[in-house]
Amino acid sequence: MLIFLAVAALPAVLTPAADGWTIRANVVYPVSGAPIENGVVRVDEKKIAAVGKGGGGGEVLECAAVTPGLIDLSVQIDTGHLSVEQSTETALRFSVGDALDLFSHEWERELMSGVTTALASPAGYDVIGGFGVVLKTGGAPTLAARALRGEAVLCGAVGSQPSSGNNAPRFVEPQSFYYRRPTTRMGVEWVFRDAFYDAIQGEGGDDPARAAEHQVLRRVLGGELPLVIQAKATQDVRTAIYLKEEFGIPRVILDHAIEAWREPQLLARSGVAVVLPPFTPSGRHPDGFVNDSYFQPLDAAKRLHDLGVPFALSGHNARTVGARLADQAGLAQRGGLSFEAALAAVTLVPARLVGVEARVGSLEVGKDADLVLWSGKPFEPTSRVIGVLLEGELVLDPRTR
Repeated sequence: MLIFLAVAALPAVLTPAADGWTIRANVVYPVSGAPIENGVVRVDEKKIAAVGKGGGGGEVLECAAVTPGLIDLSVQIDTGHLSVEQSTETALRFSVGDALDLFSHEWERELMSGVTTALASPAGYDVIGGFGVVLKTGGAPTLAARALRGEAVLCGAVGSQPSSGNNAPRFVEPQSFYYRRPTTRMGVEWVFRDAFYDAIQGEGGDDPARAAEHQVLRRVLGGELPLVIQAKATQDVRTAIYLKEEFGIPRVILDHAIEAWREPQLLARSGVAVVLPPFTPSGRHPDGFVNDSYFQPLDAAKRLHDLGVPFALSGHNARTVGARLADQAGLAQRGGLSFEAALAAVTLVPARLVGVEARVGSLEVGKDADLVLWSGKPFEPTSRVIGVLLEGELVLDPRTR
């Protein structure tokens, strides 16, 4: 029994093909171009060698449809409080890569559902929580082997979560470093603004550590580094956009933006991108840090699309059938979003938002051979993922499904 449990806990075995793979599909969806009926995708070693009508070689896999591997920018696989630096609210030199558990079965669950690339971010307990990492959801259990971008984004949060657990000293002698600001939403905004103004003015720049932190924020101000801000409620969305405009931050992505749809004029004028959380049956999203909940309608993605706002869908590490990232694309279609826009929102759009579109996000010659094979048209209730290739290696075999 112990031997069986140990074997069952191992990650999926990667199966290479000596001469590569040929994937034949009723429809190939490159995303960057028009669908190809009765198409072929040729995989040679770790890269896509050809996409079109003919050709072949190596072992053949057949399916109803093939798409690029899915990309989740809010996968939310982290170690909770251990994924953030708890002694400060502005952890500007911290990277979530230092706290990731790459042996977690949660990565394999994402991979088996078709998610081949993800943005790992620190949990939103700090106002500025450090760097997020773009990585593959499978492969060798080392960050060096799986990371596409080690410092892909700088992560922050506004709202109720960053202030949770902090206490105002008042007339009580502080007992720990949790007796500090912020303790309110307004305090969260103050910490955010204070950090950026210090960087602009060079306050404390004689200290090498402070100088390094300021350099990170200057990279954000210069547009080199995207800033991902968790902003759930309407007031949080407004705060994040006002901060973007106050400091002239070029690249801002609103993560977990449940009520972004309530602010169409702000979204359109600000140029932010949005990562939507998973749709729920009731549309309600409880806030575990305050006695409140927020609402996201089924047509939220369509509203953003009609506004011309770049957006991505996310699965938030769903543990139940019907709630994975591919299911979110199907639900967005039920809300009126086109199939083409839904497919882009889980492939090429998120790849572009974090700067990895040269390697993933579409089926093009020379890109990583991350592919998802489907039993029918993607995202339909009657379709399912039957095969997954990660960098040319078969991790879910359609011949056994």
